[in-house]
Formats: sequence, structure tokens, C-alpha cells
Amino acid sequence: METIQAYLERKHRELRLLNDCLTKPLDLAPPRSVDEVVGSKFQITAALRAEHELQAWKATETAWSHAADPVSGPFEFRYDYQRADFTVRGPSFYEFDGGCISAAVYTASGMAAISAVLLASAQIVEKADLLVLPGSYGETLELIRGLVPHLRLVALSLPLGDAFVSANSPKILLLDSCSLAGAFEAAVRSDGSGLDLVLFDTTCFAGSSGRIRRVLSWARRCGIPLVLVRSHNKLDSLGAEYGRLGSAVFVQGNDDRQRAGRPEWRRLEAETRNAVRLLGGAALPAHFPPFVGSAAYRDLTKRRVAAILRNGRSTARYFAARLPALSAELHFAHGLYVTLRGSRPLDEASARQAAEDMSNELRAEGLPIRHAGSFGFDFAATEWFHDVTTDQYSVRVAVSDLPTQVWDDLTAAIARWWQVRQSRGGGG
Repeated sequence: METIQAYLERKHRELRLLNDCLTKPLDLAPPRSVDEVVGSKFQITAALRAEHELQAWKATETAWSHAADPVSGPFEFRYDYQRADFTVRGPSFYEFDGGCISAAVYTASGMAAISAVLLASAQIVEKADLLVLPGSYGETLELIRGLVPHLRLVALSLPLGDAFVSANSPKILLLDSCSLAGAFEAAVRSDGSGLDLVLFDTTCFAGSSGRIRRVLSWARRCGIPLVLVRSHNKLDSLGAEYGRLGSAVFVQGNDDRQRAGRPEWRRLEAETRNAVRLLGGAALPAHFPPFVGSAAYRDLTKRRVAAILRNGRSTARYFAARLPALSAELHFAHGLYVTLRGSRPLDEASARQAAEDMSNELRAEGLPIRHAGSFGFDFAATEWFHDVTTDQYSVRVAVSDLPTQVWDDLTAAIARWWQVRQSRGGGG
């Protein structure tokens, strides 16, 4: 259990880490509340972005000045016109052994990274089955259905059975950190040697997560080429949403003999770089957090994520006991949010309105909650949620990094509010 005082001291260390990246640091007093933590964090990161633009004024899209030397903290960049040849030298957002791992291909967002990989795969395979687990990210599935016709979407269900057995058509597994916990576990416990490629969206796992290392070991053991795609706008910027940034990292299987007669996935990295160039999806130097990579950053990030996960487990237990009929899903693989259903079916509009009403009313009571369409903040965030597998809408409650008692009080308040709202017929 983390006390409020211990929490505020930890948050002050986070703020100092950000503040020390400024050429002229702000006069920073220790925070006295969660609201002060949030306000100071976004103020400092805004100052960092502004300072970067003022210092990097020669580093334009047309690379007109050879005197430009664009950097952002520990990251150094080289590129020519329109960043078509954008290369980055700097620390990894991940913490695992290198092995047969490529340098990251950085993009303008997580969706830009996965889009480039999926579209580039058309240069490797004419047709393939793309296997998706329950709970996979809705926009990724929308992208595949609408814009990636060479991949046939195959929705899996439990038990997986022989879903990973080799077939005439190449099989690609989309392993998503958004998946339901049971489906994710079933996948990484299976024999994956029949798969041709695994596309692993790690966005909702910390860069140091044991789940990522576990998937790496599983892929190497099964001899499967692996691509890690990620949005760095979530867990990698200390909850400050520093900038839109994504990446793709390519890992080759460790047994080429098992790949005999299979698609030439070694070409996928080069094809992805080309897709990023043609789609105009390269990253912006200004979006690389300058505070990444140090021992202090890694320690504070681990502490943040650990606090979120502890709070998430507590919330899942509480909602399961107090709202058993109104809990939509409490066990995602990442543990970063839960979803609540209505007493009557919700549509997008009613779910959005319920999320906004709950946030506004509880925030008026002084609780650290906001209506915001993301997660990983220093406040609870609510938003509508669409389960594309069941085509049902719910309200997502994103767990935050808050002191234990504050979070427990907020969890109880959310449960009370939702129960009262639904008993009044607020579900439709």
C-alpha cells in the first residue's frame, strides 16, 4: 500500500526528471495534490516541446540546412527531404536482450506502425490468413477489413484447438496486448511452430514487461519471425502524452530450417521502411521524449506501471463482487482498464454520454477522474468502448497511478455511481 505522502514524493521525482530536461528549468515546488501533479506534468512537457522547436528551427521538412543537427535528449536523428530516410540513434523503449533484433522503424503513431507492416506484407505474400484473438484492438481490425484485402481476417475463440497448425495458406497471428487475458495465455502456451509470422502489439505492456520477454522466448522456441509494434504515447512518457510516436521492431526466428518453403519475412523490415516512406508516416523528432533512457526514467516508469497494475487488480476484484451483472470485461491481458455494461444495451452515443456524466459528476466531488480517450494517466479516464467481437458497447474505466487509498475510494465511488445510474434505467 502506497501512502499519499510517498506517492507525492515519487511524483516529485517524475516532475524533476522532466524539468531537468529544460535548458532553463521551471521553479518547481513539491506537488501537494494529484491535480498539481497532472498540471505540472503537462506544463513541463509543453515547455519541453516548445524549447525543442526553438532550438531545432533549422531542422525543417525539406532539410534545407546542413547545419541542422536535430536531437531530442538522448535521441539523434538523420534524415533528408520529408524524412523519407529517417534514422534514429538512441535508447530503446524496450528492456530485453538484443539477439536477432533490428533497429526500430519509428513512425508517427502506433497505428502508422502497424499499418505500414500490414501493407508491406503484401510484398511478401499474395494471400494469408490473419488470426486475431478476442479483445484485439478495434481500429486494427477495422484497418484490416477495410484496407488490407490480401489478409483474410480469422477471428479465433477459445479453446484454440488446431488454429496454429500449418496450412496451405500462410498464417499470421496478431497477438495484441489488448486481448482478453485467457486468450493471450492460451496463445503463448500453444505450439506456434505452424505459424508463419507473429505481429505483436505491445502498446499496453510496459517496455520492461515480462509478458514481452515471454513472447520473445516463445517465438524463438517455435522458430517464428516476430514483429513488435507499439504506440509510445501511452506507457512510455510518464503519463504526459508527450507526442504521437510509434515503432516496429523485427525479430527473426532462431531456426531457419523450420522456415524452409515459407514466406521471406526477412524482407519485411525493408518493405515496411518503404511503406512508411510512401505513406508519409515517418516520426517527428519533436515527438521523442527527451527524458527517456536513463536509470531514473526506467525506475520511475516501472513504479508507475506497477502501481497501475496493483490498482487494476483491486478494481477487478471490487467490481466482480459489487457489480457482477454490470461488469462487461474485467480481465484484459494488460490489466490497465476494465469495462462496465448497462442494464440495457448501450450504443456508442449512450456509452459516451455515460462516461462523460460519470467523470463530470465524480470530478465535481473532488475525485481524480476525467473523460479522456486514452489510458496511463495520473487520473482515472473514462470513455466509451466497442467490443468488435461481440459488437457490444460499454464504458471503459482506465486505471491510473494513484495512491492506494485514493484509488480505492474512487473505485467505490464509480461502482456506486454506476449502480445508481443503471437502477434508474440509464443504460439505454
